[in-house]
Amino acid sequence: MVAQKKTKASKFLTVPTRPIPIDRDRSVAGLLEKMEGAGFGAKQLAEAHRIWLDMLDDNSTIYLCGSGNLIPSGMRRLLAYVIKNRFVDVIVMSGTVLYHDIHEILGRNHFQAHPSMDDEELDASDVMRMGDVLANREEYQEADEWIGSVINQLELSRSYSVREFLHLMGRELSEIAHEDGILTSAFKSRIPVYCPDLGGSELSVGIARAKFEKKINISFDTTQDTMEMMQIAQRTRNSGIITLGSTNSQNMVNVAEVSSYITRTNIRGHKYAISITTDSAPLEIRTPSFAGNHTSTFGKLLRGATTAYVPSDPSIALPMIITALSQTAAKFMKGRKRPNFSFAGKDLVVDVP
Repeated sequence: MVAQKKTKASKFLTVPTRPIPIDRDRSVAGLLEKMEGAGFGAKQLAEAHRIWLDMLDDNSTIYLCGSGNLIPSGMRRLLAYVIKNRFVDVIVMSGTVLYHDIHEILGRNHFQAHPSMDDEELDASDVMRMGDVLANREEYQEADEWIGSVINQLELSRSYSVREFLHLMGRELSEIAHEDGILTSAFKSRIPVYCPDLGGSELSVGIARAKFEKKINISFDTTQDTMEMMQIAQRTRNSGIITLGSTNSQNMVNVAEVSSYITRTNIRGHKYAISITTDSAPLEIRTPSFAGNHTSTFGKLLRGATTAYVPSDPSIALPMIITALSQTAAKFMKGRKRPNFSFAGKDLVVDVP
């Protein structure tokens, strides 16, 4: 290597990027380790894997937030894997993600599309297109009917938090599941699932159908979900947040952080943050120098938080990161002190050892 001339820039130019070598025998985790020496998206992807391991090692409460077409793009088994293995502790998913999850847990499929397919012809054939993925409209309507059947079994003289409703759906799905997804894995692993946009998502169609056709009316107490999220934030030693897709899905978690003044507890903010999205990078995680900006003031991130912004579709980055975790996370899980949740009727009890 050519010796670098000492200049006033030298104090900054200390760690050169390293071209990624070809190694046919290296694991995905090994590849990501090599990518840490690169730059741009490659470095951020590698850092996302490292930060996830750091969260596990640091006994952090890990929030997994997601939106968009995660399930149609093939991410269901990967998400079920991290839930079953407790690589995450709290799930916050859009209603769209959970609706697609129900569809596949019920044994239905999503299908690949071809650019030559005509949208009018697809619509006339009761086929729905989501980008380059297709679904059978009648099968989606069967999912709507199934949601209504769950509501029909509930005691409707009281209200339900959205979290409790999702927990009960996870229980019912677990009895008939062809294969696990988010809701069944969370039910079996005793992990709470939250949905910040129930009323504006496909999940509400099944609820509305039950009300219209069978006069079944269920009431939701969404403030209970907020109170539970506040409770989790208060009991947590430190926390990390992983966002897949649009950053809108993380707002529910951040509201719990900034509303902790209600109970007169300190606003700690997240110690770690990973964002995997094609959205513009949130201001707080564009560079490591975010520390003095408004997000620290509002409690979303701790000053000096460790962050990674991966400018990628989650369907590209997530398989690499989770496969790498399957190869590296075991040693960090042995002594991990994770939060435990008890589901006592409508109440959630949080215990952080």
